[in-house]
Amino acid sequence: MLCGVGQFTRLLQDAIEKIEPGAGTAFTLTRMEGPIGQIWRAVGDAQSVVCNFPIVAWKRVIVRPLLALAFAKLRHRKVVLIQHEWAGLNWMRRITYAPALWLADTIVMFSPLVRQELADDPVMRTMVRKCVLAPLPPNIEAPPGIQDSRLRHRLAEARGNGRLVIGHFGSIYPGKQPNALLEIAAVLKARGLQPLIAYVGSFIRGVDKVEEQFRARVDELGLKDDVIVSGFVASDHEVFGLLSEVDAFCYPLDEGLTARRSSVLACVQSGRPLVVTGPALGDEFDHHPRFRELISHGAIVLVPRGSDSTAYADRIVSALKRPMVHFPFDFDGWWTDVANAVRAEL
Repeated sequence: MLCGVGQFTRLLQDAIEKIEPGAGTAFTLTRMEGPIGQIWRAVGDAQSVVCNFPIVAWKRVIVRPLLALAFAKLRHRKVVLIQHEWAGLNWMRRITYAPALWLADTIVMFSPLVRQELADDPVMRTMVRKCVLAPLPPNIEAPPGIQDSRLRHRLAEARGNGRLVIGHFGSIYPGKQPNALLEIAAVLKARGLQPLIAYVGSFIRGVDKVEEQFRARVDELGLKDDVIVSGFVASDHEVFGLLSEVDAFCYPLDEGLTARRSSVLACVQSGRPLVVTGPALGDEFDHHPRFRELISHGAIVLVPRGSDSTAYADRIVSALKRPMVHFPFDFDGWWTDVANAVRAEL
């Protein structure tokens, strides 16, 4: 399965190389790649070791990254850990990542809320002193052209028939509250707006029965003909082909919008309105001026926390009455920002 954090790691290295050619080397660790001796030598050739967590296949490949970090400490190299999530992870995953946080000299995070989650952890709270914030960029860039697909034709036909296509992009897992969007769809359907909810992404396989619960809720709400799940989409051109046929995006998030939501940044590049729950912390975007600008210009529409499904439905309808927001998106600039933030810790 494609790992978003793995994609982030590759793009981060590319961005650092553009600023400082030859500054770093990618070292891939999988079940088959990265013998112990090779890890030891690679760490010895470096001044700093940077590692990104979480990873999708954590139970199969967690040992080698932890070994690399342990070698870095033994060889007196600086360890920079980039930790994208914390409390939203399954407790078993947090246990396996704990050694990485202990070994790290610096922990880079993208959201004050995630940093607060670490501070609230009774076991790991002392690790907060190592944390610094960096601005998260989007993982994918809107390409100059799009790729057609049968699903894109299906969405276009639905819109042509007067249906309201609501999009949700990215991996589907409990942290994104995918079932909450179904409740909003039920409200829109009761109003006669003929919603079609398009989940552009696939379910994350894990210990949570998220897909089974999702399918059951679709049946309970009578939305069987009103929901589409694309599954994995390999090409950015195909992804943005699908996003171009969405009327509006909606993310009812229990934790509220955070500065680590890369999927939100992909959606706003389509120019469609994006309706999302407001942040839990007032300083969530203080370190991220580009994210704040998207909100202030109306590309991202915030719904107060604690609002019910009716409020989200109202905000979607009102957002669609406004002109489309074609906000200039400097993709390379976003990545330069995070590359400089990480380089400052090396």
